[in-house]
Formats: sequence, C-alpha cells, structure tokens
Amino acid sequence: MATEKTNIPVPEEHVGQAEDVQNATVREEAAAAAVPAAETAPETDETAEEAVETVNFDEENAVLDAAQPELDMGEDTDEERAQAERSDAETARNLEDISRLDKHRLVELFASLLESKPVQQIRREAEAVKVAFYKLHRAEYEQHKRAFVEGGGAAEDFASQPDADEARLKELFSEYRRRRAEYLANIEREKEENLKTKLQIIEELKELVNGSETMNSTFNTFRELQQRWRDTGLVPQANVKELWETYNLHVENFYNYIKINKELRDLDLKRNYEAKVQLCEAAEALVLEPSVVTAFRKLQDLHDQWRETGPVANEYKEALWERFKEASTRINKQHQEYFEKIKEEQKHNLELKTELCVKAEELTSEILTTRKEWNKASERLIEIQKVWKTIGFAPQKDNARIYERFRNACDRFFEQKREFYEQLKSEMDTNLQLKTEICEQAESLQESEQWKKTTDELIALQKRWKEIGPVPRRYSDAVWKRFRAACDRFFERKSAHFSGVDAQHEENLKAKLALLEEMEAADIAEGGFDMIKEFQRRWNEIGFVPIRQKDEVQKRYRTVVDGMFAALRGGERERSMDRFRSKVSDLKSSGDKRLRFERDRLYNKVRQLEGDIATLENNIGFFARSKNAEAMIREVEAKIARAKQEMADTIEKIKLIDSQQEQEDK
Repeated sequence: MATEKTNIPVPEEHVGQAEDVQNATVREEAAAAAVPAAETAPETDETAEEAVETVNFDEENAVLDAAQPELDMGEDTDEERAQAERSDAETARNLEDISRLDKHRLVELFASLLESKPVQQIRREAEAVKVAFYKLHRAEYEQHKRAFVEGGGAAEDFASQPDADEARLKELFSEYRRRRAEYLANIEREKEENLKTKLQIIEELKELVNGSETMNSTFNTFRELQQRWRDTGLVPQANVKELWETYNLHVENFYNYIKINKELRDLDLKRNYEAKVQLCEAAEALVLEPSVVTAFRKLQDLHDQWRETGPVANEYKEALWERFKEASTRINKQHQEYFEKIKEEQKHNLELKTELCVKAEELTSEILTTRKEWNKASERLIEIQKVWKTIGFAPQKDNARIYERFRNACDRFFEQKREFYEQLKSEMDTNLQLKTEICEQAESLQESEQWKKTTDELIALQKRWKEIGPVPRRYSDAVWKRFRAACDRFFERKSAHFSGVDAQHEENLKAKLALLEEMEAADIAEGGFDMIKEFQRRWNEIGFVPIRQKDEVQKRYRTVVDGMFAALRGGERERSMDRFRSKVSDLKSSGDKRLRFERDRLYNKVRQLEGDIATLENNIGFFARSKNAEAMIREVEAKIARAKQEMADTIEKIKLIDSQQEQEDK
C-alpha cells in the first residue's frame, strides 16, 4: 500500500519534453538551423514579371550565427525558468526595444546588464541581444559582399573584416559564462550545506524520541525542527528521495512513540489534515489549467508541499492520499498524452520536410537554359521554402539531419543559378552595345516632324529593344532613361502638335470635368463600391483630353476616387474596431492569457506588415526600368498605402488591449 510520502512518478522522457516546450529558447531554434534565404539573380534590367519574391530568413540566420561556442549560455536553471515565467509586460517591452538598437548600443546594453543585474536574471535579455546583434551583423556582411562583387570581385574571394563590436560582445559573453558558472557552483555548494543541515535535523529528531524532557518542551523542540527543515533550501537531486523518506520516517516515529500531550498531538494532526485537504483541492483544480506543462510543474510543487506537511490521523490517512494520488494521476496522464501528441506532430513534420527535400532536390537536377526557366524554378523553390517555414520541428534526433539535407539542396540550386548568370556576363556586354546603338538612333529621330514615319521607326526600335536581353545593372538605369527620354521627346512633340487641332479632346475635357463635379457631389455612403465602379466605367468611356490638362485632370480624378474609397473604408474601419472592442471584452473575461496571445498575434502581424512594406518600397526601384513602369508603380504604391493603413489599424488594436490591461492593473 502506498504511503503518504510516495510521489507519482512521471516518465523521464516526458519531463525532458516539458522543459523543451516550456523553455523553447534560441538554442533550440539554432539546433533546427535556418533555411537559407533565396539568393537574388545577378543585377539585370529584366522586367518585373521575372522578379522573384524572396523568403525572409533574417531571424533564423541570426539565430544560427548566434549559436557559436563562444556565445553558448548553457542549460536553463530552475531560477532562470521561473524568471522567464514571471516576465511581465515591462520585460516584453524591453525585449522589443532591444531589437531596435544598433550593434554598438547592443554591446553597451549587455555590458550594462552584466554590471547592474544578477547573472541569473538577464538570460532572456542576453539571448535577445545575441540575435539582434547577429541580425545586423549578417546584414552588414551581405551588404559588403554585394559591394565587393559589384566592384568586380569574385564572391568566393570575399573575406569580412574584423568587427570590434563582435569581439567585444564575445568578451562580455565570456564574462557572463564565468559569472554564471560561479553562480551555479555557489548553488551546488549551498545544496551541499543544506544537505548537511537536514541530516543534522534528522539526527536531532532521532534524539527527541529518547530524550527525557517534559512533553511540552519536547513538542516545542519538534516544532522548531520542522520549521528549520522548511526554511532550509534545496539539496542535491541525487539525495532528495532518500532524505525525504528518512525525514518522514522519523517524523512518524515521533508521533507514534513519544509520550506527548494528546491535545497537542490532535491539534497538530488536525492542522496537517486541513493542509492536505487544501493540497488535494489545489491538485484537482489543476485539471482546468490551460497549459498542461504549467499544470505538471505546479503539481510537482504540490507534491513538495505534501511531503513537508506532517502526518494526519490514521482514519484519514489512506483516503486522503488516494484522493491526492487520483488528481495527480489525471494531471500526469494529460501531461503524457500532450507529449505523445507532440511526438506524433514532430513525426508528421519530418515526413512533410522529407517531401520538401525531395522537391528541392528535383529542382537541382532539372536542366534550365533560359532566364525565364531559372526565374520560374526560383519561384517554385521560394514557395517550397515558404512552406518549410510553416512546418514545426522534426524529432530532435532527425532535426539537424533533415535541415542539412534541405539546405544543401537549396545551396546547390542557387550555386547553379549563379554559374548560369556568370555565363551571361559577355552576353550582357553585347546587349549594352546594341542598346547604346538604339539610343543613338532614337536621339537622331527625336526632333523629326515626319510624324507617321518616325512613329513607325521608333516603335520598331522599341520592339528591337525588348528583344535584346538584359545589360549589367550598373548601366541599366542610365541606358534605359536615355532611350526613354529620346522616345518621350518625340511623342510629347507629336502630342503637342495634334492637341492644338483636335477639338474632340476639348469636348472630352468638358465631359470629364462635368463627371468630376457629379462625383464630388455624390453620396458615396448610399451607392457604395458599385457607385465608384460605375463612375470609373463612365470615366474610361470618355476619350483623351488635351495633353496640357491631362495630368491635372487625372490627378483630380484620382483624388476624388481615393476620397470615395477612403470614406467607405473609414466607415468599415469603425465597424471593425467596434467588433474588435467586443472581442477584447470577451477575451478579457476569459483570462489574461488569451488576451496576451491576441496581443502577440497582432504584434507579429505588425512586424510582418513592416517587412512587406519594406519589400514593396524596395521593388519600386526595379519597376522604373520596365515598359509600363508608371502603372506598376501606382499599383505598388496603392499596396503600400493599404499595408500602412492595415498596420495602423493593427497598432490601434494593440493599444486598445494595452489600455484594457492598464485599467485592470489600476
């Protein structure tokens, strides 16, 4: 029959898994390794249709770079895990602020943390500093490498220069590890001292049974020994079980054999009974704890408290223990099922990642001979990388191996792509010469007044231009602007010539101005998007206007249409915020964790939108060289505006959650 001091064991592998999930740190992400980001093709004047959207692996690459032996931080201690679990909103904001610092300030911040805080309290900040530093460090490395290659150097010959900030950071982490090792050594020494103290308490318990003191004095001494035992800290793990069993044995001996006042004994047994009933209730309540891992850890604390609580009357002893054991069994079962599910998910993740490896390897074996084929293949690989990023960890023993297989396939593909584009260098030089000759021909025609003949000739030159392949990027913008300027010069002169004799353009202008007045007076709230579409259709049916009024009228039209869309979006935005306020109220009533989860989701969305906006703004520079650059730029600018509005709305939602939490704190 089980005794009160028995604990419900949990399989060792599940304890380890609990720590893996609860304390998923930078080390684990580094072990997973980062998928290489897609490499861009050599700089060309290719159209936007050939551009490949890259997958952003900056964070993963930074984690991988930070996983160096000199920066290893060791396993979490119990105090560090507890510190992470107690992290509040202020700590979260501090970690967010860290990501905004430059390299030098990151190093100085870490130095300040080492001097101002105990080493066991800065682990999360230290890991955040590492990742933020190497994110910037890698960006600098890639920038310098690109400049080296664009300057005529070979990529394999590039060597980065020593970084004083990185050297300083490694020195600081060396000091961090030294202090942490000293801290851990002190903990072990304290545990050894605590072991000696508790062994001495046990010896004193033994002596109580054989003592000749009065009953009240003996019982008071017993109470003091119990308090000293509780006040004494942790002991080495290897001694915990035997020590507790020995202690509890002598506590029971004291109650069973010493001749003490029955009233005092009964009072003590009653106190112990009430304490153990509360522990049973606390264990039963853990079934409702949302986090299985948290419930399991709290259960271990309850078992420690159970062991520290003295015996109860014999008639309650077995029933009370069975109640506590039953609640413990339920928690342990949930804990085991939870990690069995994780095992199955990780096994499935391995299967999915293996399929992606096969697809990536198939791409490397394809024979690709044109830029179009390479760009299509690149798009397929980018999609494969995007899917990879959505899949979680594989089993620990397979995780590094499957990643190495995937990264090798990606590296082989982009190496083959680089070799292909290197072979195009001579072709690009020839293309530059051909396009320069076309520029000279267009410039010789730009002042011509033979409108029909010159128009046909310039259109033929434009067709030839499109048939010629890309040129080196450092010449691409200049040669394209030169050709476009010559063409624009002629067609502007032609338009100006014919605008003076085209009465129809004047009529079109009047019709468009009248339509603009009608649009400005319209009640968009009643018509909605259908009304806007109808106005757009009528506008497009009206022909050209005189070229000198073209930009002004078009600008006014865009302003009116933008205003209509803004008015509609404004109403919808307010309704959306009302729905979100209701959602926040529901989440708040459901508990702080769901509200924090919603805030984290919105914060991640803001970070994603920031990245999308940066990518779109960067892409505008490429569109300037394409035939339909102006239209494409407007489209991208519209996307940027929508993304910025969405980001502003999301930030407002985050502020709404923060204000709710501040009101609750007050």
